[in-house]
Amino acid sequence: MTFSRLDPHTALIVIDLQYGIVALPTCGDANAVVTTAAQIIQAFRQQQRPVVLVNVAGGAPGRTEQAVRGGTLPDNWATLVPQLAQAPTDILVTKHNWGAFINTDLHQQLQALGVTQVVVIGIATSIGVESTARQAFELGYHVSLVTDAMTDLNQETHRNSIQRIFPRLGETGTAKALLALLAASPA
Repeated sequence: MTFSRLDPHTALIVIDLQYGIVALPTCGDANAVVTTAAQIIQAFRQQQRPVVLVNVAGGAPGRTEQAVRGGTLPDNWATLVPQLAQAPTDILVTKHNWGAFINTDLHQQLQALGVTQVVVIGIATSIGVESTARQAFELGYHVSLVTDAMTDLNQETHRNSIQRIFPRLGETGTAKALLALLAASPA
């Protein structure tokens, strides 16, 4: 698991680091994921590389066999956590699906910036992160996934995504490896 290089036009996509998702019971430490994400975000901003902050504010309308969690969502459920320190230069995307590219203008915004590679992090590994990575791969982006900057609701699905799915979509590595690569290849 390592990253080979970063394209000159690489964007960071941060998936669903919002109050409602971060508060869910995850198999890994969601607070550690947020802390690591904040470090990666800062490194991208320092190099003036695009940062995309994604939140989810609903779901796709199709039927599923799994019951939707009942109850009313708190008012701040879709609000991004403050540790991300949202900047005016960030691209904000609100999705109503698992992946960040479907029914949003994310692809058009990245294309307008000439982005050829995306680094994807966030929660949940097997849902929003994997779906976004799959869509990015299918759209022709080079995909990199930072495995210690994500967690899931289930250890088995987290491990499956990292070990079986992600290597087929792109490159995987740690935050430390990504930050070293960023330092060695300024934008």
